Amino acid sequence: MIYDDLGVPRIINAYGTNTRLSGGLMAPEVLAAMAEAARATVEMHHLQAAASREIAKATGAEAGIVTSGASAAVLLGAAACMARLDPGAMNRLPDTRGMPDEFITTRSQRNMYDRALRVAGGRIVEIGIPDRVSGPGVRDAAPWEIADAITDRTAAIYYLAGTNSEPPLPDVMRVARERHIPVLVDAAAQLPPAENLRRFIAEGADLVCFSGGKALGGPQSSGILAGRRDLVSSALAQMLDLDMPEADFIAPAEFAPLAQMRGLPHHGIGRSCKIGKEELIGLIVALQRFIAQNPEHRSALWQARLEAVLAAARHPANLHFIPDGAKPGLPTLEWRLPDAATARAADARLRAHRPAIHLDAGRIGQGVLAINPIAFDDSDAALLGAAIKECLA
Repeated sequence: MIYDDLGVPRIINAYGTNTRLSGGLMAPEVLAAMAEAARATVEMHHLQAAASREIAKATGAEAGIVTSGASAAVLLGAAACMARLDPGAMNRLPDTRGMPDEFITTRSQRNMYDRALRVAGGRIVEIGIPDRVSGPGVRDAAPWEIADAITDRTAAIYYLAGTNSEPPLPDVMRVARERHIPVLVDAAAQLPPAENLRRFIAEGADLVCFSGGKALGGPQSSGILAGRRDLVSSALAQMLDLDMPEADFIAPAEFAPLAQMRGLPHHGIGRSCKIGKEELIGLIVALQRFIAQNPEHRSALWQARLEAVLAAARHPANLHFIPDGAKPGLPTLEWRLPDAATARAADARLRAHRPAIHLDAGRIGQGVLAINPIAFDDSDAALLGAAIKECLA
């Protein structure tokens, strides 16, 4: 294996599609498509136009592009909301003087990834009070608070999608429509369920960001930005290499709004968010595969992988199968240990195993370790179960 040749130790990733752990595994047809793509060259805006057609079919959006990850999609979406189709504004970013640059979000939705808004030049305006999260009460944020925060400096509303996000997106959309403000939805990890591919656009979102390297099964360095054609076109213009005579650039029909620009921008704020032809093709094939696969069949494959772990561990009483673990359609195993100290000791022992085994330690303080089936191979299940059995012994 190439990792052995380079002296890099292989791990068993039972944490999930975590970037720190190099994400998940790609299907053979995705890998084959990427290898085939590497053997020819194309113009990238034509390839992005083809990707847009596939993304539009999958999401119900007017247009879409492939980016170098979901964080890149957030950055490009933010840049599009600020600069729109003005090449002069695109050239000035992240200097936002003279343009709307504020992104309204609720405090309970703040996260480390929203830094992408600030990298693009945006400023975050927090509203609400997350008492339901911190514990003293039940309040969070209300639609009227979003409305109160909107000014002529507002570029967009940033919405982090999740099962407990407040206010609900349809309520946010009503305020946004009344005030003609776009909504940028970060849905990076909201697959499965598969219905979420279309849900946020159906609820009115102007832009939606997905990770390509999580449940979709695409390259780890890929993402999707889908939504309104004018905003997606702006995002593309701020990512593409446009170092060419302006008369030579003809906007594909999928990005027709680009023809409205008075000229081409320089290399944009999103130039570092570019995607290669190989990753773009890999993402599209993975997306097609994800849509074609029956969700129940996909869940059953993950379940079988976990059942193999259980069998190898000899079905210990404290290792429980949860049909819908982290999210609907994603089964997990929960390993409940007596206390946090015992859980930390077990986690450390597994990470010292060869190959090292990484479990989801998000609730280790409660004495719980979890096993996510997405990012390890069927052939690793027996080794993972045996290692857990050793820990129990």
